[in-house]
Amino acid sequence: MTLIKSISGIRGTIGGATGDTLNPLDIVKFTSAYATFIPRRSGKIVVGRDGRISGPMVRDVVRGTLIGMGFDVIDIGYASTPTTELAVRMSGADGGIIITASHNPRQWNALKLLNSEGEFLTAADGQRVLEIAEKEDFCYAEVDHLGHVIEDNSYDDRHVQSVVDLNLVDIDAIRKSRFTVCVDSINSVGGIVLPKLLERLGVGYHFLNRDVTGDFAHNPEPLEKNLQGIMQEMKSGKYDLGIVVDPDVDRLAFICEDGTMFGEEYTLVAVADYVLSKTPGNTVSNLSSTRALRDVTRQHGGVYTASAVGEVNVTTKMKEVNAVIGGEGNGGVIYPESHYGRDALVGIALFLTLLAEKDCKVSELRRQYPDYQIAKNRIDLTPETDVDAILVKVKEMFASDAEATVNDIDGVKIDFPDSWVHLRKSNTEPIIRVYSEADTMEKADALGKRLMQVVYDMQ
Repeated sequence: MTLIKSISGIRGTIGGATGDTLNPLDIVKFTSAYATFIPRRSGKIVVGRDGRISGPMVRDVVRGTLIGMGFDVIDIGYASTPTTELAVRMSGADGGIIITASHNPRQWNALKLLNSEGEFLTAADGQRVLEIAEKEDFCYAEVDHLGHVIEDNSYDDRHVQSVVDLNLVDIDAIRKSRFTVCVDSINSVGGIVLPKLLERLGVGYHFLNRDVTGDFAHNPEPLEKNLQGIMQEMKSGKYDLGIVVDPDVDRLAFICEDGTMFGEEYTLVAVADYVLSKTPGNTVSNLSSTRALRDVTRQHGGVYTASAVGEVNVTTKMKEVNAVIGGEGNGGVIYPESHYGRDALVGIALFLTLLAEKDCKVSELRRQYPDYQIAKNRIDLTPETDVDAILVKVKEMFASDAEATVNDIDGVKIDFPDSWVHLRKSNTEPIIRVYSEADTMEKADALGKRLMQVVYDMQ
């Protein structure tokens, strides 16, 4: 079993010994540390959760701890990650805790921590929470100063309203197109909020795995190998678009009308193409995302910038370069006009507007973008391996290559004219992740394996 404490929160598997799993004692400790750290202004903390089976247990422990720390808890019930983020800002709360393990399997759960802007804590703030948790130096409220629970289930509707109010969401164009979509919401909160969005947009829909049971029908990560059910359903010819979200609805993948994958890397590319056509500007994605976003950005006269991997790193860089759109190649769309967080609802509304404007099939839209393929490999290491030293050697090896551009802000990424490869160490396992991209999967995989061999030769 696994318990992982990091600057972005605490996550782990349910059941087992303390210290090795996500258990009530560690939930109390980490929640207490967060409540000790967060600046107290309104005295309110938002709590929302996805549909996981363990959600009620984790929620009850989190709520009780926050009350014991003297905070009022705004419990918004079942809620997506972006809904919870917006709820913090809309309610004027001091912060928020999202109870979700995102795309991890059903036995996992996690606490994701937000600041008063409804954004994930910075690395420095997350580190401070970890330090407070380690010291266990908490001060709980006396009986007359305990907090209270405020249940408020209005934030799904408020989230949807904020999406349809966006200037670049053209409701009339979407309604006139009379789209019909098939949605796989993986038996989690997407089955609650997405129908509300689609009805507001005038889109017909059919759901797979809609019931919020937390008993996921398949591996919840929205990758092609896990989506055979909806891909087969799309081949019936009854739908214009397939939509897939993960359990907390911050990642978004599309299926073409013929049952083929649009490509999770291309969710952001297509949405960015539309946004840039209306509001020219800069874009950001992480180092492991497709260069198709760079190509599209340049076509619109903007500047593309790569950030370190991790949502907070992407949003920080977006603010630095004043990006109009950004995100991650895993299907995460971040649109600052809404908020600085991955939001599948925003991505769906903008994509449908683009599709209505183009008046073409989804497969035809996909062919309008540069076609790249990403291979994902890993190098298993022993705990004694000095990964940092290996990455430094890789960097030095290619520093003098006239055709290579080396970026070392997060591991080592080597850009070639027609391809790239990115090596970065895992924060939780003794491995190096090796992502590589080229115009064919064969070339991408060969490039990745070439660098893997370089590392093996160093050991």
